[in-house]
Amino acid sequence: MRKHPKFKRIISLALAAAISLSAMMLSGCSDGGTDSAESKKTVEEMRDITSFELLDEITVGWNLGNTLDAHDATKPNPTPERQETCWGNPKTTEEMILAVKDKGFNTIRVPVTWYPQLGAAPDYKINEAWLDRVQEVVDYVVGNDMYCIINLHHENWHFPSYDNLDAAKGQLIAVWTQIADRFSGYDEHLLFEGMNEPRMVGTSKEWTGGDAESRDVINQLNAAFVETIRKSGDNNPKRHLLIPTYAASSTMQTINDFIVPEDDRIIISVHAYTPYNFALNAKGTFEFDPAKDGAEIDALMQLIKDYYHGRNYPAIIGEFGARNKYNTDDRCEWASYYVSAATKNNIRCIWWDNGAFTSGEAFGLLKRSTLTWEYPEIVEAMMKARGVQ
Repeated sequence: MRKHPKFKRIISLALAAAISLSAMMLSGCSDGGTDSAESKKTVEEMRDITSFELLDEITVGWNLGNTLDAHDATKPNPTPERQETCWGNPKTTEEMILAVKDKGFNTIRVPVTWYPQLGAAPDYKINEAWLDRVQEVVDYVVGNDMYCIINLHHENWHFPSYDNLDAAKGQLIAVWTQIADRFSGYDEHLLFEGMNEPRMVGTSKEWTGGDAESRDVINQLNAAFVETIRKSGDNNPKRHLLIPTYAASSTMQTINDFIVPEDDRIIISVHAYTPYNFALNAKGTFEFDPAKDGAEIDALMQLIKDYYHGRNYPAIIGEFGARNKYNTDDRCEWASYYVSAATKNNIRCIWWDNGAFTSGEAFGLLKRSTLTWEYPEIVEAMMKARGVQ
């Protein structure tokens, strides 16, 4: 049985402290300076498993959405708590994570927006307090024997154009170097996702697949991300990494131009609110049609399997969901069909929970302020479809 991560960290830290004390005694020093961060770093044993084998252990995932990824450009230099709560969700607690685990989820994607907490170029030093807070939330997840994914989410600096490529690549490398160093000792339960939905924000091509230039730039940024992690220390050369296509889209145009770096621990990151008119479009349909809508879901899963699994790359649908249109029964039927279709094609799904229930893109399932599930039947439908219940 795998040792609890917190237990392993406690033992490792105690051992490191004992070794440090012995070294000081041998050198004749009872005091003297501060320990380096490196001397306190805990490196956990990482299992030598493929990304497909890792996905075999994932049930259904849940996004801690609109939380550490929240941001407000009009209020610079926010404290960690101010940034985390500026979109209306409460500060994350370990009790929230345990509530998610108790429902059968064993993977939590923790979207993170970093730009409000970065220093000036060229170092782009991350505010230490923010990095500490991200690590605290990661520890809530992996410390309870769950998988955790952290990423770069709502970043405003990696617009995919040739004019911006050098600047974006330099900043991406600087930021990921720091993140990789902080988390280098974590085992396979922590995954890194290079970018969220890289796209031509604010243009007419933003959600239509971009253009050849933008797709090429995203390939280059993905390659820089993978190279940066592999060059870092401890467990990072073996860490499982997620990379997206343009906007994390699965259209043929984005797939055909997508270049995956040569690496044996890459997972493709896809976002799919499918079918759009039922799952995402506020003015779309309220009823789930198993024939018509189911065929669209089946086609998506077959496409992912053919184009990614066929090239020996597993895939995770890092965001999916059906927004609340006061149609719970149809959402349950949709969720069951969606997760079942994904499972049949060996694809894992992570629900986008943004904490919203009645307005906007209302994908909320867990009411975090009270630790109550507003739509437990949707969760149960997903778990049953995945074979968890």
